Amino acid sequence: METIHSIERQLKAISDLNRLKILACLKTGEQCVCDLVAILQISQPAVSQQLRKLKEAGIIVERKKGTWKHYRLHDRQSLYIQAVIDELPALYKENSETYYRVE
Repeated sequence: METIHSIERQLKAISDLNRLKILACLKTGEQCVCDLVAILQISQPAVSQQLRKLKEAGIIVERKKGTWKHYRLHDRQSLYIQAVIDELPALYKENSETYYRVE
């Protein structure tokens, strides 16, 4: 059973628009930081900071491939976090120039 502190940490982690957009991107599968920068149209350091908060909350996991880090949703989510993820529209890169965005 989760502690109230871990529930608080996870809820705080998803209480930001950019972090919700990241989760929407990760619904479609693993993403490279460079792709998230392009989709969200914010700086790489800003994306990395948001990813760190989601990772610390146990919502996402990272995999290093060369010089890039790739992120995906953790395989096991709390029911309340999974419910939020399920409600998010998918946000993804269709090709190198076209992005579907969450407004």
